[in-house]
Order: sequence, then structure tokens, then C-alpha cells
Amino acid sequence: MRSFNNLIVNEWLKISKKRTFFVPYLVLILLSLLLGYIVHSVSPDIFESAYEYSSVMLLSQGIGQVITILAIIGTAGIVSKEYSQGTIKFLLIRARSRTAILASKYAVVLIYAFTVAVVGMLAVFVSGALWFGLSGGEDGIREMLTSLMYNSVSTVVYVTLAFMIGILTTSTGVTIGVTMFMLMIDKLIISREFYKYVLFPNLNLSAYEGGGAPIPGMTLTFSIVMLALYTIVFLLIGFSVFRRRDVA
Repeated sequence: MRSFNNLIVNEWLKISKKRTFFVPYLVLILLSLLLGYIVHSVSPDIFESAYEYSSVMLLSQGIGQVITILAIIGTAGIVSKEYSQGTIKFLLIRARSRTAILASKYAVVLIYAFTVAVVGMLAVFVSGALWFGLSGGEDGIREMLTSLMYNSVSTVVYVTLAFMIGILTTSTGVTIGVTMFMLMIDKLIISREFYKYVLFPNLNLSAYEGGGAPIPGMTLTFSIVMLALYTIVFLLIGFSVFRRRDVA
């Protein structure tokens, strides 16, 4: 377990040493403050408190989508850059299994996505408090955290998808491009029975608030099961390819 933790620390250091490491966090902070100012300027009474503002903005229709995009961009090259820079050979000659090495990279992907989500939530909340004030108490906090949870589920699925694509293509550009394309089309709704088994409509968990559903006949439990299955499939494909690929 200690050796695995060391692998995680090593992978985190690789990411944190990049010159652009703090850029996503700064983007979230500045964008949240700017968006709060714009919303307040256009319609100062649209939200009653920072909690209500945050619960809306943290969904995938607002800052939540920016959080997902930044998490994808920040982690898309965690595997592919090892190939493009030629460091994959040195990584694999260590006394660690390929499974452990890849698992440590995926753990860092999740940690990074979590930190981006937390910074995004705090930035949005501070912006809301600045422009709309504080009220709502425990109910407001619960709604805000629920919105964060809904978007975080979507973010985890997308970064897992990007993780798999990065392994298959060994190209950071292709990984970002393909994942972004899928992110852009996930709002597409096709009124067909089979479509409920596709990934995209199941990502919108907030649609179940108030008894609704993305497609008639779908339930929250159904979507959670489908998302779990897709995530497992992405990981199985990624790990299988990584373990079998020859490195020249």
C-alpha cells in the first residue's frame, strides 16, 4: 500500500510541476466572480442567496460544465504524454506492475478532478455571497452540495472516458478533441426507447429533481447503474490495452 501511495505522490508531482498547473483554478475563480457580477447586474433579484445561486451555477448548464472541461484538459495527457515524451519506457521498467502504475495515474485523475470541483464550488459560493448575500441555512447548503454531487458524477465519467481514450490513442490532442465533442453533444435528446441505454442522457442526474426524467421511463437508480457500467467498461478497456501494449 505504501508503494502505491508513493506512485500516486509521484504522479501528482508530475502534474503540479507544470507551469500551467494553477491556471484552471485561477480561471474558475475569475470566471465565477465575473459571472456573478454579470448576473447581478442584469437581474439583481433573480437569486435570493448565495446558496441558490451556487446550486444553479454548479450544474452542467453553468460553471459545472467549465469544471468538467478543465478537469478533462488538466488530465488528458497523463498517459499519452508518457508516450509522446518517451518516458513510458522508464516508467515501465520499475519494479511495479503496469496495473499499479495505471491505477495510480487514474487515482491522480480523480484527485485532480476533485480539487477542481472544490475550488469551483468555493469560487461560485464566494461570488454568490458577494452579489446575493447569505441566507438559506442548512437547506441551502444541502441544495448546493447536491448540485455539486450531480456535476461531479458527470465529471468523473468524462475524465474516465478521456483516460481511456488517452490510453487507446496515446495522443493528448485527440483525447481532448474526442472527449470535448462528446461533451458538446451530450445534451442531444433522441426520443427513442434504446437511447436511454446510451451514456449521455444518464449523465443529467439533476433532471430527476422534482420527479422528472431525461427520457420517460428512466429512473435515478437506472441512470446510476448505467453510469457505473460505462465507467467500469472504460476502465476495463483502458487497463487491458495498457497492460498488453508493447513499448518499443
